[in-house]
Amino acid sequence: MLITFRSKAGGDVLMLAQHAQPLLQAAGKSVADGVPERGVWTAAQLDAAIAGLESAIAGADDPHAAHNQQDDPDQPVPHPVEQPVGLRQRAYPLLNLMRQAREAETEVDWETAAPW
Repeated sequence: MLITFRSKAGGDVLMLAQHAQPLLQAAGKSVADGVPERGVWTAAQLDAAIAGLESAIAGADDPHAAHNQQDDPDQPVPHPVEQPVGLRQRAYPLLNLMRQAREAETEVDWETAAPW
């Protein structure tokens, strides 16, 4: 399922639900029953949501650190597309949108895409 994050302060951020779920949870939203169909962070809630995402990023393992340490220097370096995507990379677009919304004193909302 596709999730669209929107704000008047910036462009839409699209993300698969399975990737959005840990970000929503880190930003203070309940995802116990899965990703809610709709939701919002009000301008007043953005500081706490941003802090939660930044904390989750700081505590997350960097998959590139282990992936880039090769025991054999003769092995070819993997192509960037083959490297794992970490929480930091997944969270960046949403975190950037939240920061823009905070500066503009507006909200960030999300909704799931309609089934085709």
